Amino acid sequence: MTGRLKGKIAFCTASGAGIGRATAIAFAREGAKVIASDIDLKALAGLRDEGIAETHIIDVRNTKSVEDAAKRIGDIDILFNAAGFVHAGSVLECSEADWDFSFDINVKSMHRTIRAFMPGMLARAASNKTSSAIVNIASGAGSVRGIPNRYVYGATKAAVIGLSKAVAADFIRKGVRCNAICPGTVQSPSLDARISAQAKALHKTDDEVRQMFIDRQPMGRLGTAEEIAAMAVYLASDESAFTTGQTFLVDGGFAL
Repeated sequence: MTGRLKGKIAFCTASGAGIGRATAIAFAREGAKVIASDIDLKALAGLRDEGIAETHIIDVRNTKSVEDAAKRIGDIDILFNAAGFVHAGSVLECSEADWDFSFDINVKSMHRTIRAFMPGMLARAASNKTSSAIVNIASGAGSVRGIPNRYVYGATKAAVIGLSKAVAADFIRKGVRCNAICPGTVQSPSLDARISAQAKALHKTDDEVRQMFIDRQPMGRLGTAEEIAAMAVYLASDESAFTTGQTFLVDGGFAL
């Protein structure tokens, strides 16, 4: 099936790599006009060749950066929030600075983008007589399942689910839907970096640590960014017009 997002305008965060990049490309391939953003200019390289209409440098931790972007971009139909950071450690390894940083990038970034783009999403929904869609990336770690050494990360991702449900409830009759995706462990540049850091800390090889991540996945493999993007396309499309305030596990059985 193609053209599932034809005529829609989508704004995406963290489009430079991983789930964010795969989703921006998937939206474009389904016919959306995609405005992709990231804090790293180099990371956005090549996206225009994949059909992305515009690329912007935006810091989702900066309210003015987000608000200025919303003014420049204008009304949209789809908001995809993928910016995030994985802090490793228990409460004993989580400083107040770690807590504040994690909540700022994992949760407050979504507050910023939703608040900035919501007026335009409401306007598009009213004029097009169809629903606008917000899709937030949460995680299998958090309210779905407790994971060792993911204390503040799990707390932030549980907050993303709560935020998504609250937005869904507030705008359920105003044409804006909001859902969250909870991935399992997905192959990405971010995961590669975390594997290398953990390998160094544990005096193991990268391959040994990677196998640890694989072994905790019931399917016996890591997910791909494209598998998460496929769910994002569904939630952004009119196919899911009767769906809001829900969490969708794309986790290879991680929650079982």
